[in-house]
Amino acid sequence: MATLEIKNLHVSVITDQGNKQILKGIDLTIRSGEIHAIMGPNGSGKSTLAYSIAGHPKYEVTEGEILLDGEDVLEMSVDERARAGLFLAMQYPVEVPGVSVSNFLRTAKTAISGEAPKLREWVGDLKTAMSNLRMDSDFTERNVNEGFSGGEKKRHEILQLELLKPKIAVLDETDSGLDVDALRIVSEGVNRAHKDNNLGVVLITHYTRILNYIKPDYVHVFVNGKLAEQGGAELAERLENEGYDRYLKASA
Repeated sequence: MATLEIKNLHVSVITDQGNKQILKGIDLTIRSGEIHAIMGPNGSGKSTLAYSIAGHPKYEVTEGEILLDGEDVLEMSVDERARAGLFLAMQYPVEVPGVSVSNFLRTAKTAISGEAPKLREWVGDLKTAMSNLRMDSDFTERNVNEGFSGGEKKRHEILQLELLKPKIAVLDETDSGLDVDALRIVSEGVNRAHKDNNLGVVLITHYTRILNYIKPDYVHVFVNGKLAEQGGAELAERLENEGYDRYLKASA
């Protein structure tokens, strides 16, 4: 069992005009096997939470703690966080020219496991995961995210998730830019990883459509850098009907 604890987290982002405070005291606890949906309007701090957990240098934690199984995540480098079991699926995955998907995945697996996977077993796992995600066999020879469609980028993120087997995954708007078929396939991949690896999931989204496929145990509403409300899956249904207006009015 793994536990990610976020305690009184305050985060500022570095801008051309100086530091701007985004998160203003967030408290969350995510355990293995749990699915937490983070929802809220644009600019509410959802992606800031994701990048703060991952260690993006643009985001400065000014107060609070992030702990993974009691260990201080904020004292870890980005690669140490990944090896400890944290995973971030980015809203806009970056291109890595000159590095094939095959080499990228096996290098990442080796770095996290501490040893190279046995080739025959690795090839089998890779083929199975790609087949489940409806990915062509020649996909592994392409450069990482270079020329990929939006759907291909998101499938590649979930391919990593299934193969690297992290403890806690933060999925930042994984549903953005996906058509109906791609959304279903990507969601099935998240559900497989959750079931097979007892994965803890933080699912950041604007919309409830992905929650028709990935059922959250908890829903947290972010508004103006704070937790405005928390509840179960029924809260997402209410947001679909009512939107965020009442939270924004209360915040104002």
